[in-house]
Amino acid sequence: MQATAYTYDPETRSGSVLLDDGTPVEFGTEAFDAGGLRLLRPGQRVRIETEPDAPGAAPRITLVTLQTF
Repeated sequence: MQATAYTYDPETRSGSVLLDDGTPVEFGTEAFDAGGLRLLRPGQRVRIETEPDAPGAAPRITLVTLQTF
C-alpha cells in the first residue's frame, strides 16, 4: 500500500503517514526500523505494509520504506 509521510521524529524513529484517502495512521519504531531507512521527510511517498488491528480500528503499520518505481 502507498501513503505519504506526514510526521517523523528522528529521536524516536516514529511518526505518521497519510493514506491516499487522507486518513492519518501512526507508525512505531519497529515499523521504521524494518524498512531500513535512516531518515524520512514529510511529503515523501512511502510504501507501507500493515496488519489488521481490532475490528473497526486503523491498521497497524509493520513496515515503512520508500516507494520505488
